[in-house]
Amino acid sequence: MKRIVIVGGGFSGVYAAQALERLLRRDDQVEILLFARDNYFVFQPMLPEVISGTIGLTDVVSPLRRLLKRTHVHAREVESVDIDHQAIMVAPGFRPHAHVVKYDHLVLAPGTVTDFRGLPGLPEHALPFKDLGHALEVRSRVIRALEEADVEDDDPELRRQLLTFVVAGGGFSGVEVAAELNDFVRSVARHYRRIDPKEIRVVLVHAGDEILPEVAPKLRAFAAKILRRRGVELVLRQRLKAATGESAILGDGTVIPTKTLVSTIPSSPHPLIDALTLPKTKNGRLQVDGQLRVSGFDNVWALGDCASVPTKDGTPCPPTAQHATRQAKVAAENIVATLTKTPLRTFDFKGLGKMGSLGRRNAVAEVFGLRLSGFIAWFLWRSIYLSKLPGWGRRIKVATAWTLDLILEPELVELRLGGTGGAMHEHFEPGQLVFSQGEIGDRVYILLSGEAEVVRTPGDGTGDRILAKLGAGECFGEMALLDSAPRNASVRCVRAMTVLSIPKREFGLLAANVPGLRASFEQVTARRVLPAKPEASPPQ
Repeated sequence: MKRIVIVGGGFSGVYAAQALERLLRRDDQVEILLFARDNYFVFQPMLPEVISGTIGLTDVVSPLRRLLKRTHVHAREVESVDIDHQAIMVAPGFRPHAHVVKYDHLVLAPGTVTDFRGLPGLPEHALPFKDLGHALEVRSRVIRALEEADVEDDDPELRRQLLTFVVAGGGFSGVEVAAELNDFVRSVARHYRRIDPKEIRVVLVHAGDEILPEVAPKLRAFAAKILRRRGVELVLRQRLKAATGESAILGDGTVIPTKTLVSTIPSSPHPLIDALTLPKTKNGRLQVDGQLRVSGFDNVWALGDCASVPTKDGTPCPPTAQHATRQAKVAAENIVATLTKTPLRTFDFKGLGKMGSLGRRNAVAEVFGLRLSGFIAWFLWRSIYLSKLPGWGRRIKVATAWTLDLILEPELVELRLGGTGGAMHEHFEPGQLVFSQGEIGDRVYILLSGEAEVVRTPGDGTGDRILAKLGAGECFGEMALLDSAPRNASVRCVRAMTVLSIPKREFGLLAANVPGLRASFEQVTARRVLPAKPEASPPQ
């Protein structure tokens, strides 16, 4: 019995499994296994429409077990690969025991991941956009921002942050996200009595001179014109440098106040690929030959975004779904050819074109050399992707949803799935307040890096007084929680810092159940008060 193991549940992995099933349908001596983090396949081109609710949450996903009738699907992540022993180590399930799977042929197709390393504050505050969970989180964040802005009338700055939405990345993904988000937020704003549509800002940040660098200049100009006409602000020749919970910070120091930051960049090699000692290019993608074998190996294959697949002219294939699905078919044919000792096929596909939606019945497209824009491109975009959607049932659902969207208003339901209110990392830039004097205590903070100062504003108008300096390893904000009192001082960032913030509920459980914890915090706060201000009480 031969075993083919596929790692990845995206376009490359799923289409490779489907092709293998067709080629091996009469061969019961070959076993096909597919490992994926989720038990469903995401149709990425339609993912931005989840934000606006144009299609249902599950309409862009298809259960892997329905798509792959013969393949043994494992809804688990692969933790490591042992090339020498031809085995993979799989993440444990309910019971933490080792799960090792041997293979005869290995297909690597885990795609890429969003990597915010080296970008302060983005891991903590930016929303990535790669899968269904991310799309749902963006949608919920947008609705939550509108709900809060509708009742927030005491703090104009907070209101500006809530009504400003920033998207980083001017490629197809970023443009489609910005377009859908803009259409959605402006169409539903009229249901909020205290929100003036003129207050809403949707900002698209792009490092290049023009958005959509993948298409012809005329189509780029058309896309920019449509987005600007609909209220999207284009900030070009700027990179997203850092983020806080209240702002997006650009490369030139420009600060855009926002509570909603979506980043479609950057993409980096999957950690599984990064850890392998296989031949790679400078950007971390696996080197493969024209037959899609990893260089130097006859039974290890790589497809999609994780591989640098050469074309006939020597340039690597672009990381698109149309290339991934064709690579999957060729790889499947070559694996079978290897098993049957027949000649292998060389991958050769130039691409059929490029398409991108601009929202509200507008799009741009380059198909078979034709350049289209506006309604025709949008109709073509929908028609082609609808035909590519797996399964007739799914196509009928999406077509029905699109039809109803023409006459029904978008839904405003905010789904809170939990898991967002616990302990988390937060990033602050110099001059930014962590909390202000007089506010209600809702979190305690542990300073991991950087520096802060504790400031008190006396009621006599004599000016702010610095009570203490805080460095890495120190905590603050705990006394307001322990005493159930308002903050008696402000904490301000002096040097860019990262903190671990713990919500009131979790901190209360610790203080109530860990002996001596309260007394320990009281001693720490008493010791850090500056000697020059002996009359000052510890910051809360």
